[in-house]
Amino acid sequence: MRLVLLGAPGAGKGTQAALLKERDGCVHVSTGDIFRQNLKDATPLGLEAKQYMDKGALVPDEVVMKMVSSRLLEPDAMEGFLLDGFPRTVPQAEFLERFLREHGTKLDAVLLFSIDDEILVQRLSNRRTCRSCGGIFNLLTMEGKGTSCPSCGGELFQRDDDNEAVIRNRLKVFHEQTEPLVAWYRERGLLREVDASDAPSAIYERVKAAL
Repeated sequence: MRLVLLGAPGAGKGTQAALLKERDGCVHVSTGDIFRQNLKDATPLGLEAKQYMDKGALVPDEVVMKMVSSRLLEPDAMEGFLLDGFPRTVPQAEFLERFLREHGTKLDAVLLFSIDDEILVQRLSNRRTCRSCGGIFNLLTMEGKGTSCPSCGGELFQRDDDNEAVIRNRLKVFHEQTEPLVAWYRERGLLREVDASDAPSAIYERVKAAL
C-alpha cells in the first residue's frame, strides 16, 4: 500500500502510521524523523533544515524532494510506504506524482486527518521527548510529574518547535501552504477524510473504514 498521510502538526499521523505499518508492513517515511536524524548527525542537510524547523516554517521544496526521492528508492520502500510530512505543497505533490509514474507506480490514497487548531495547540504544547530513547509522550495523558521517560527513565524535554508560539505559526503555515493539497487530491479522487479528534484507537477504526 502506498499512502500519503496529510494533516496539521500533531494531528496523529505518526501514531496512525505505526498502526498501519504493523498491519500492512509498509515503511513509515517521516520527513521530520529524517531531518532530526540529520540534525543529530550534524549533516549539512540537518543544519539547513533546522533553520526552518525552529521557526515552524516549511523546509524548501528542493531539499525535501531530494531527501524523499532518495528514501523511496531504498529497497524496504519498494513494496509500499506511508508518507508522513510529504508532500506539504502542491509543487511537492506534483513532483511525487511524476516520480512515482516514472517508477511505474502510484498512490493508493491520501488520508486527511482533520482536527481543530486549539486541540492541536494544547496537545503539542504538552508534548515531551526523551533524550535517551527518543520516545514521545504527552503530559496530558502520562502518569507522574512528566520529568522522566516512562519507558527508560531518561530525561524528558520540550522540543523547540513544541512551544505555543511556534506551534501557532506552524498551524498558520499549514493552512496557508498545505491545505491547497486537499482540493488537489480530491480532484484526483484520492482523498479520504478522517476525524482525528478522538483517541488513537477510535481514529484507527476510521482509517481502516476509509481504506
